[in-house]
Amino acid sequence: MFEIVLHQPEIPPNTGNVMRLAANTGARLHLIEPLGFELDDARLRRAGMDYRDRATYVVHPDLDACVRELPGRVFALARQGTVCYTDLRFQPGDAFVFGRESTGLPRTVLEARWVTAVLHIPMRPGVRSLNLANSVAVVLYEAWRQVGFTGAAPVPGGGVSP
Repeated sequence: MFEIVLHQPEIPPNTGNVMRLAANTGARLHLIEPLGFELDDARLRRAGMDYRDRATYVVHPDLDACVRELPGRVFALARQGTVCYTDLRFQPGDAFVFGRESTGLPRTVLEARWVTAVLHIPMRPGVRSLNLANSVAVVLYEAWRQVGFTGAAPVPGGGVSP
């Protein structure tokens, strides 16, 4: 469906929450080393709950190795993005790259040839950033909504959850 890329994540509960999100949406998660924690970290397990084993995730030694495996367009997410994430039409296979909690994505990633566009999530002035897991959820659910929540469980009475 969609690809989530966390570039050198630092905070285990954020990654655990994103693992849970990946399991619930059918997205594939890519973790780019170095990670700021061990994959057996108790905080990662607690945040990911029993969904961690249901998430599809891959650990890559670097971003280049990951990009070679991505099937579709690649969108970087950054405060400096020039395109609002709601202004695009997403398609299955699209990848969303998110940076480290403390520093975001490096300029080399934002300017890479393989980045289709640098997107941003609107925020009020005077605030620095959203939580990483929240940012992933906002963008991923918009992309999934655009493709009709493909693969979602039906709700009683028919259809899928709005």
